[in-house]
Amino acid sequence: MADRFIDDYLLYLLARASSEVSAQFHVRLKTHGLQVPEWRVLASLSDGDGMTVGDLAALALQRQPTMTKIIDRMAISGLVERRPDETDRRKVRIFITRQGRCRVDDALADAKAHEHEVLADYSAAEADRLKSMLRALVDRNGAAPQED
Repeated sequence: MADRFIDDYLLYLLARASSEVSAQFHVRLKTHGLQVPEWRVLASLSDGDGMTVGDLAALALQRQPTMTKIIDRMAISGLVERRPDETDRRKVRIFITRQGRCRVDDALADAKAHEHEVLADYSAAEADRLKSMLRALVDRNGAAPQED
């Protein structure tokens, strides 16, 4: 049988790879009591000093109105908090709370372990090249936030 169009179509291959690998990790996320959108927010905030809802939406691959609802739920749950921006009081920044930090720390370690498992059949150079190429693809094409 001849190769199908999708067997060599970049967008299909990216989506398929993401679907397969993400599904594995999403099972693990449940053990941490986190939903995927919460994970994305907490992981995005884990290294920073607070972010705007718009910046979080871009990183978490969500539209801003959807991200606002996610943040609302997470704030009620005590995982994040809103604070006025120190330089522009019209802006609000989202910060991870101590409870959010406790919830995400183990999940971050699990994410790194999962990534290690996924890349186990690749050399370090191949893994670095794969990530570099994916970052370049994102940078060159200006990925827009999408609903999952």
